Amino acid sequence: QVQLMESGGGSVQAGGSLRLSCAASGGTDTTYCMAWFRQVPGKERERVASIYTYGGGRSYADSVKGRFTWSQDIAKSTTVHLDMVRLKPEDAAAYFCAARRPIIGVPCHDLQLRQYDYWGQGTQVIVSS
Repeated sequence: QVQLMESGGGSVQAGGSLRLSCAASGGTDTTYCMAWFRQVPGKERERVASIYTYGGGRSYADSVKGRFTWSQDIAKSTTVHLDMVRLKPEDAAAYFCAARRPIIGVPCHDLQLRQYDYWGQGTQVIVSS
């Protein structure tokens, strides 16, 4: 059973930076589609960014493009980080790490929320104006 351990998040002022990290463990695979989703009360969980851990194909939602950046641990490709800079109040949300084995013929950035098999507990990002 794959487990996702999230870390990072916290409270910053608008314009500040945070790093979210997600480490996958418990599985035998090293190739996953991983993603960060975020959710605010009353709204559906939305995908912020996704990555293919083998080869590092990365994608970002338009709302965060140019401000959020993926990176991976060199030693363990299934530990990924999302660096968030120039944070805006609208970035405030609960952020959730998600993962699944890739689906042949389906790019990671095309995966929908319900297609992810593994989820972290969530970490809160607060951005004050």
